Amino acid sequence: MKDPMKLALDQGAQHIDGALLSNDLVLEADVAIVGSGAGGGIAAEILTTAGLSVVIIEEGGLHTSQGFNMEESTAYPHLYQEAAGRRTVDGAISVLQGRCVGGGTTVNWTTSLRTPANTLDHWREVHKLPGLTVDAMAPWFEKVEKRLHIRLWQVPPNQNNGLLADGCKRLGWQYNIIPRNVLGCANLGYCGMGCPINAKQSMLITTLPSAMMQGAKLLSHMRVQRLVRQRDRIAEVQCSPLDRFGAPSGSAKVTIKAKHVVMAAGAIGTPAVIMRSELPDPYGMVGHRTFLHPVLISGSIFKQAVNGHSGAPQSIYSDQFLWPERDEMGFKLEVPPLHPILLATKLVGFGQWHADIMEKFNNLQVTLALLRDGFSRQSQGGRVVLSSEGLPKLDYEISDYLWKSARQALLTMAELQFAAGAQQVLPMHEAGEIYNSWQQAKKGINGLNMAPRQTTLTSAHVMGGCPMGGDPVTSVIDPDGRFHHLENLWVMDGSMFPTSIGANPQLSIYGFVARNASLLAEKLTGHAVSNWPN
Repeated sequence: MKDPMKLALDQGAQHIDGALLSNDLVLEADVAIVGSGAGGGIAAEILTTAGLSVVIIEEGGLHTSQGFNMEESTAYPHLYQEAAGRRTVDGAISVLQGRCVGGGTTVNWTTSLRTPANTLDHWREVHKLPGLTVDAMAPWFEKVEKRLHIRLWQVPPNQNNGLLADGCKRLGWQYNIIPRNVLGCANLGYCGMGCPINAKQSMLITTLPSAMMQGAKLLSHMRVQRLVRQRDRIAEVQCSPLDRFGAPSGSAKVTIKAKHVVMAAGAIGTPAVIMRSELPDPYGMVGHRTFLHPVLISGSIFKQAVNGHSGAPQSIYSDQFLWPERDEMGFKLEVPPLHPILLATKLVGFGQWHADIMEKFNNLQVTLALLRDGFSRQSQGGRVVLSSEGLPKLDYEISDYLWKSARQALLTMAELQFAAGAQQVLPMHEAGEIYNSWQQAKKGINGLNMAPRQTTLTSAHVMGGCPMGGDPVTSVIDPDGRFHHLENLWVMDGSMFPTSIGANPQLSIYGFVARNASLLAEKLTGHAVSNWPN
């Protein structure tokens, strides 16, 4: 399959690799976009289509399908933040985030779900976002679904997903098929390591090469150190080149002079840049209300082979417990792909016990429960803080409110897995045991001490930190993405959401950024972008 990024570069598209840069560099543009993931990629294509000059600044490297060898040992160091080892300050939650051209879209599992109606309702009622209705957002979702070939996955689910569906059917629980952003997918199952055949419609092969063919410049291995303010505007973006491992590279200085700046560095990176830049934050909101979907994990052992490494990673989900009537977080049920390093680092225990479980690799089915944080006064999320070197960290306090739903999630997953025919179930908890029946598991899980670093928690979804809202006292940006306290600074990534979403955030970012980037393009050019998508 053709590589659109390689074709763009072969035809003269401009890419500057900071790891190879030895001289100072000054660039000018109408818009500088910090980040090249779901937000930055969509914004770049829309703004260049409108005729604006754009510079895209990416901290990670440019890796294409030629280098995607489906090996974890290659993918994690080169394509993920902190080699896929990022954790919250207390070490209790592991956080998977992309760090490469295309960002998380290059390495995610392709699940593409619209923002739930209940979430939009909550944002309108609580966060003063009256215009964000299901009907108002539908045309934007339709546009990006068309652009990125998002549609229901028509191939039968692999066993890992199929057993989730089987358990739901036997218990009378609701479940659905997942839409995926793929075209010509070979059902390999290695999406998290970059698609080797360019079937995943990530920013790497869609909007970014398109924007570059229209004149956008791409800078990779480039860290934005500071946004320099002059009165009520950003005057320039100061950057430092990085080597291919993400460490500072040489003494070259890179300056981008842009009329407008779009922050799209992700829900940890964007607040960090704003905080490092000491931009106006009169109500102390930047970096606060940063939300995860904290994920609980339950493993199970089946008599038959499951082979969770093979086939579309996610094709079935259940929202049976996402919106409970009681004041609880609620959670979404999905499955992960199973690969040796990913599984080994999340599996509890050690030594021979750990090795014995890993030997059953092909017979393991794993279910995930994604907690929906941020919809109650009892769940305020975390906050982005800066280290002494100015690098971001996520401080995420885990409340009793969260632990209550976490226990319920482990119970629910165990019940589901036994209903699907599991011989044994193992909740990912250091004190958990291998349970041989639902009744045994129910008793055991109810007796577990739910505590940090005892209960395995992970997340691949980071949201908030620069939340949108109608009130500058409780938000950082307005509903159109403009920073409340500066004229030419915009935020267009997962940090804009006022709570977690209750669905995998990829499509929500696409849709909201398509809306806001189109509004910005119209503001800057005086006319609507009528030819996107083509």
